[in-house]
Amino acid sequence: MRRGPNDKLKSLIAELGWSQQQTASRFVRVAQEMGHTDLVSVGRSTISMWASGTRPQDPAPAVLCETLSRGLGRPVRLEEIGLGRSPIPSAGAIWGADTLTALADLGRSVDRRGFIGAAVYSVAGLALPEESWWQKCLEQARARPATRGTITPDDIAAIRDATALFQRLDQQRGGGYGTSAATALLADEVLPTLRRHTPHEEQRRELFSAASELVYVLGWSSFDANRHATAQRYLQLAAKLAAEAGDRALVGHILRALAHQAMDLGHYPQAASLTEAATSCYDVAGPRERALLGVVHARSLARVGDTKSASQALLRAEDDLSDATPDTEPARVWFFGKASLAHETARTLQAMGDLGSAQREFERSVQLRGAAFSRTHAVTLGYLGEIQASRGEIEAACATWSRALDAMEGVRSGRAKNTVQTMRTALSTVRGRGISAVREVDRRAAEVLRVA
Repeated sequence: MRRGPNDKLKSLIAELGWSQQQTASRFVRVAQEMGHTDLVSVGRSTISMWASGTRPQDPAPAVLCETLSRGLGRPVRLEEIGLGRSPIPSAGAIWGADTLTALADLGRSVDRRGFIGAAVYSVAGLALPEESWWQKCLEQARARPATRGTITPDDIAAIRDATALFQRLDQQRGGGYGTSAATALLADEVLPTLRRHTPHEEQRRELFSAASELVYVLGWSSFDANRHATAQRYLQLAAKLAAEAGDRALVGHILRALAHQAMDLGHYPQAASLTEAATSCYDVAGPRERALLGVVHARSLARVGDTKSASQALLRAEDDLSDATPDTEPARVWFFGKASLAHETARTLQAMGDLGSAQREFERSVQLRGAAFSRTHAVTLGYLGEIQASRGEIEAACATWSRALDAMEGVRSGRAKNTVQTMRTALSTVRGRGISAVREVDRRAAEVLRVA
């Protein structure tokens, strides 16, 4: 639809100092990250038409908001670029919203692909409220009016059983599986249960903690599927539910996930602040969970240049994991063992520029894990090949990437797909040299991206 010139959009692009071609290039990268492959053909002429008043069709406005948000370092909403009003609260606003109402609204906003309308990932939403806010969450939960009906231990056990199923599916097959069923369970069964009367405070806490873990799995699965705005909101609401349960260890676990996502999107100072908050929960976490919190904290420290503290955090994570026993840990960290620690250690060393050590840790992770968890195995192999290629070991990288592509059979994961994008980018520099292994991996990678 053609309208008058979109001066608001023009103004923001001018504020960033971007040309229309630069805006288009950044837009395409964000569209790929968010899984909107139908928007990768956007070019300078498309941006020019939008600035001239042609209204883009969905989901382009959401991608445009996210593109500008990243450039400005703050959230940009639809009304700021002359494209209407954002229909749901920003990520920052969720911290202050009623948790159960926000969860219901979010569930209604998520479409069948897992995206939420015009919402965008918000850097501002990574800023945590003040410490007193957590106590207020607990007080508000206790004061919330209850509906008819009571809950039983069986209700809580059913939520935990379903959560364990969805978490295993995500770990093994990626975030593209099971989210529709988990979303329906949350809306139809869990949210009504959260509003019922609980005869004992301990039972109420257990219920909210169980619900928090289910919402966390929805957030993590959405993150793995590159649905970043959806993931951020689910993870924030999971943290709020954990706070309402008074479960500090679970709060730390979720803040670590928010930090992991922030790092993958390049927001390193915010990630470091989140992992600092997560590690403040060490005193109530078991050794396996402390190891997970600690190794992600180490990577965030490496990303902001504090390599000394990062090295110390890695050593502490190793010590914590060595102290872990199966009967002392919550079920949510069942997946975190030596293979996962090696993977995260490698990513930390890679951020520190120690590629040789990072390569050895990735190789160790591959050997320890094997192919039992296809998604994670594929992602690890993808990172390993990336390091090999950056060190000039092209044929070794192709062999590794071939294994990664094998592991991706039956996997639906945006993060796995991101490694395929990286493969093709790295191979573009040697594509014309007549190396058969390069041709074969490049062909297979292109096919994976074509059908994804």
